Amino acid sequence: MLNRQHRFHGYGSLRRVYSNGNSARGSLVSLRYAMRKDNKPYRVAVVVGRKVHKSAVKRNRIRRRLYEIIRRSNDVPESTDLIFTVYSDRVAEIPATELETMINDLLVKTSPSTS
Repeated sequence: MLNRQHRFHGYGSLRRVYSNGNSARGSLVSLRYAMRKDNKPYRVAVVVGRKVHKSAVKRNRIRRRLYEIIRRSNDVPESTDLIFTVYSDRVAEIPATELETMINDLLVKTSPSTS
């Protein structure tokens, strides 16, 4: 589980990332990201819509898997807001190593040297 300081609070900051942020797209997951002004810790949100799976249990399982991969990752850039959007229910069943590779590839795209 991610620490409280790494989670979004309120809708205004999410709106800012959606309107002013950049995006990176993977096969099953996309990432929307924006830099923060101050030297603050990163924040992460994972969006899994009802179209992905009707069961809240499955949607929450997907969300928890992504949060855990992000928590353990060393590629998360500081002072960045990240919103992961899941497009497929296959994320719930694919092996953890494959999902971790997919998420880390998206995170590498957010680094300032590749933008």
